[in-house]
Amino acid sequence: MTKVAIAHDYLTQRGGAERVVLAMLRTFPEATIYTTVYDPDGTFPEFRQARISTTPLGRIPLLRRDHRVGLPLYPHAVGSAPVIEADVLLCSTTGFAHGFRTTGRKLVYCHSPARFIYLADEYLGPRARRGPLGLALKALHPYLRAWDQRAAASADSYLANSTVVSQRIRDVYGITAEVIPAPPALSTAVEPAPVDHLVAHDSGHHLIVSRLLPYKNVHHAVNAFGDLPEERLVIVGTGPMSAELDRISPPNVTILRGISDGELATLYRGAKALIAPSYEDYGLTPLEAGVFGTPTLALRAGGYLDTVREGVSGSFFDEPTSHAIRDAVVANSSRRWDRGAVERHVAQFAEPRFASTLRQKVNELS
Repeated sequence: MTKVAIAHDYLTQRGGAERVVLAMLRTFPEATIYTTVYDPDGTFPEFRQARISTTPLGRIPLLRRDHRVGLPLYPHAVGSAPVIEADVLLCSTTGFAHGFRTTGRKLVYCHSPARFIYLADEYLGPRARRGPLGLALKALHPYLRAWDQRAAASADSYLANSTVVSQRIRDVYGITAEVIPAPPALSTAVEPAPVDHLVAHDSGHHLIVSRLLPYKNVHHAVNAFGDLPEERLVIVGTGPMSAELDRISPPNVTILRGISDGELATLYRGAKALIAPSYEDYGLTPLEAGVFGTPTLALRAGGYLDTVREGVSGSFFDEPTSHAIRDAVVANSSRRWDRGAVERHVAQFAEPRFASTLRQKVNELS
């Protein structure tokens, strides 16, 4: 029997990449997960049932609260970690996990080449780029880039989550990566849980599910709804921009943090539409919304081009600006979507297909 291990950059947040790791774990339930830092309270509770091995950086409380502070430290921690004994090491990565060493073959599932190396301005935002972390990353850029290139070259095979990421892998590493779309994490089997009546109410709401980072463009959506007082926006997420968004949000915008999957299912089901304004490597949230028949208003860019079918599961706007988002919401207000068609579109991304493909790729290597 093939021994599979899983590696991931850090388990400190509740994001799409972490949901993919859970899908990998369901595919290979005997696997141990290797990571740099693990915060049981910061990520999905399902990880508490897994076998998880961390580097010494996992003992630093600051990194469990904000993994970005340690970006310059992770290459050494990963490179000096004990060699992982496995026939196949399945790496889920946006920056570091592909650098773990193994006795067997290495299969990399790449969510994106490291944004803090190749897209630093977009990843950090202009303010952080001029701060201590941004200056440190700039000074260390030659080292980080060289390490990342060596880590990528150590892989036996590369997979990408979307067409745009596959092209980025080719541009950055010169590697051809097959596109294997990740599955939506939520399903109709998730038991809906009640949400505060001030948030989920009969008149409906628009929804954003996102980490609160500059390139996610959530602040533009907040500004858009400032011009739409008759509409309601619910944002689910945390991140470095939390305090700023709390400060600028008008009364018709509510930000929720740390909610359960059951509560999220209720929000998806009750939404008029999901708003997806960011430059995403992979458009996961439109699939989650589509499970419940909810359409998406998405930026015409990145991974959304793979997961949103225009006119069937959603529509696009062309710029990540408050004006474009406002116009998309107004245009959608008179549209009636076929929720069954939305659900049928999303069904082709279901987890069984993802799991079957991963098993096939692991068998090919082993």
